[in-house]
Amino acid sequence: MRAIQITEFGGPEVLKISEIPEPAAGDGQVLIAVDRAGINYADTHQVENSYLSRAELPLIPGGEVVGRTPDGRRVVALVGSGGYAEKALIHPARAWDVPDGVTDGQALALIVQGTTAWYMLKHSAHLQAGESVLVHAGAGGVGHLSIQLAKLWGAGRVIATASSEEKRQQTLELGADVAIDGEPEGLKDRILEANGGKPVDIVLEMVGGPTFDESFAALAPFGRLITFGAASRQAAKPIEPARLMKGSKTIAGFWLVDSLRDPKQFGAALTELFDLTADGKLRPIVGGEYALSDVATAHEDMRARRTVGKLLLDPTR
Repeated sequence: MRAIQITEFGGPEVLKISEIPEPAAGDGQVLIAVDRAGINYADTHQVENSYLSRAELPLIPGGEVVGRTPDGRRVVALVGSGGYAEKALIHPARAWDVPDGVTDGQALALIVQGTTAWYMLKHSAHLQAGESVLVHAGAGGVGHLSIQLAKLWGAGRVIATASSEEKRQQTLELGADVAIDGEPEGLKDRILEANGGKPVDIVLEMVGGPTFDESFAALAPFGRLITFGAASRQAAKPIEPARLMKGSKTIAGFWLVDSLRDPKQFGAALTELFDLTADGKLRPIVGGEYALSDVATAHEDMRARRTVGKLLLDPTR
């Protein structure tokens, strides 16, 4: 089968097509034909071996796929790795049937990015009605869904950051009350201005470095900052416990892998997102579809912040 198998860690340049044997299903596994694979920002870290979990070579990147089982079910599945291929092994416990009212692309947008937004707002941030929410990278995979869910669940004011005027306009169309430039220089002041001169209650932050620092500085008393990535590949400044005590502030981390410790709850979250999508209340955006042979371009575009929404990979091309 055709697959993107890397034999060395690095940037997009290591992503090349190989012809390799089909994987054989072991106990409790099912081999499916991949209709589409999802491309996540975490994949760029996996390829260079800078992610939270260490990778081993040779490696087929890609943690999520949608396709049909041998008995004809259309499923979306978390695979950890192996998604950038014509066929992939799935575990039934981490595969969910996709309802008719949800497209392949929407399912892939929801299984990682959608559930990440769901858990952060409900479990990590404990969003309460009327609270202000700052969503970084508001046009991105997690961001565009976080904006919509925050509004659906009663946020009083949603502020989005984005890197271009076009992206900022898109966040407004998705329901953000105001959109601002996400560049770190002067970011705290822009956040406060966007929130009517007041600090914000909740921040969803995945850039790291000075963006994290400026966001924390804009946090209200009893505010919660949820960190779930480091796209800038820069470390934030250390925060002394006293800085958390003054203002009663909270910093929480989120990694989707931890939510899989309770598959029943994860499945319930995904089902809720499917239902909201099928009912037209949630709009997952597919921002681009790439051929398997163009996956390096997809990673380049993502790292250069040229993309919006969910990116898909077509293994048939």
